[in-house]
Amino acid sequence: MRARPGLSVRLLFHVPLLDTRMIMKEIRNFIDGAFVATGKTFEKRSPVDGQVIALVHEAGQAEVDAAVQAARAALKGPWGKLTVAERAELLYAVADGINRRFDEFLAAECADTGKPMSLARHIDIPRGAANFKVFADVVKNVPTEFFETPTPDGKGALNYAVRRPIGVVGVICPWNLPLLLMTWKVGPALACGNTVVVKPSEETPQTATLLGEVMNEVGVPKGVYNVVHGFGPQSAGEYVTTHPGVNAITFTGETRTGEVIMKAAAHGARPVSLEMGGKNPGIIFADCDFEAALEGTMRSVFANCGQVCLGTERLYVERPIFERFVEALKKSAENLKLGRPEDPETNLGPLISHEHRRKVLSYYEKAKALGATVVTGGGIPDMPPELAGGSWIQPTIWTGLGDDSPIAREEIFGPCTLIQPFDDEDEVIARANDTDYGLACSIWTKDLSRAHRVAGQIEAGLVWVNSWFLRDLRTPFGGMKQSGIGREGGVHSLEFYTELKNICVKL
Repeated sequence: MRARPGLSVRLLFHVPLLDTRMIMKEIRNFIDGAFVATGKTFEKRSPVDGQVIALVHEAGQAEVDAAVQAARAALKGPWGKLTVAERAELLYAVADGINRRFDEFLAAECADTGKPMSLARHIDIPRGAANFKVFADVVKNVPTEFFETPTPDGKGALNYAVRRPIGVVGVICPWNLPLLLMTWKVGPALACGNTVVVKPSEETPQTATLLGEVMNEVGVPKGVYNVVHGFGPQSAGEYVTTHPGVNAITFTGETRTGEVIMKAAAHGARPVSLEMGGKNPGIIFADCDFEAALEGTMRSVFANCGQVCLGTERLYVERPIFERFVEALKKSAENLKLGRPEDPETNLGPLISHEHRRKVLSYYEKAKALGATVVTGGGIPDMPPELAGGSWIQPTIWTGLGDDSPIAREEIFGPCTLIQPFDDEDEVIARANDTDYGLACSIWTKDLSRAHRVAGQIEAGLVWVNSWFLRDLRTPFGGMKQSGIGREGGVHSLEFYTELKNICVKL
């Protein structure tokens, strides 16, 4: 299926019921086209039931160095000699390879994350595949500059720009949308002729590794795509970001980690692309389509158990509909069904880990201590015995706290939101912008003039009007303030993954 870059990607695949417990038991690094074991492993536990589902081989300095050297060799080898059209053809084959093994990617992704298959089937896996086709098309069609320049002798000169790959790119990936966000970086990097060393989150190692098999199957040259597993400090993450053979670093994750990566990249003055945290507002005006705003807000608050950088953790609802909206959101949240990913009725999975649940629960407890009204949730749900070991948490709604509370200011990254009333447009714009972050915002109103007026004043890289998570993959994506540096998507990704060279020819 060819994904055209001008369309929002929302493909539907129908696959049989899968059991996420039937997955690989040993996960190796993928270096120079081969799967590499090491002398040190760590356990990957299921967020659904807490059971060990895999042993992951941790890469040390030697493995990271081997991956970087393989990537550098591939730049000068067969990969570097391919034309744009030939690279694009291979990337189309990679996308088709993912779709041929759709069931395997789906099972691996859901085993790692615990997210409902109904979500991953429609978003994570098809978007993960489509990213390769979209960026292959972008690179094939991107224009560059050309100028005819006058000279004193009257003969003139020609100036034209060409794009060249930046080199070896270190790709540091998050755990919330593992395949989608990894290929969102690997797709444009490879389309531009770079090679990559990918460090997936230690929580979600499987689909990045499985992609190595696809790369080999379709004939991507060895060393172009490499995967090293491990953690951050004194492990694979640090070794990738500090390696002098890595020319650029792209990262998606929390702001504190992004700051550490920026410091590492400063050595050698290497460019970084950082997509970091958010504390995104949702603004719901009284004239909105109430049902559409409710449905969209349910998704923006609770999708992927709230573990979405674009999620809505603070809601501002115009006072005339405030009580009605709070009650409607409460009812909808209490109808969410927690369960195994493969259960077609499941629409809320667990958090990624017990460690992350401890963080989210600390905010639940803090909200109570600050005097919040707990509209619903606020704790750990009762689950069947076979799921009791998972990292389950209740979807939670609060009211009654001010804009200065940590619940309103700090990113929680869970299925929760604070709802506050507002009275006028200027007030809500000021409150929405009163944050250290600036990633995304949703506005719900039927007044087109108001929509444009408010959207233009919101300090965020992405503003939705009467929608959420609707994406044209050609558009710029990224955050302001502490939400990031740089933009991804379409030609905007090329600004990071290529070096522009001007060639001046005297006639």
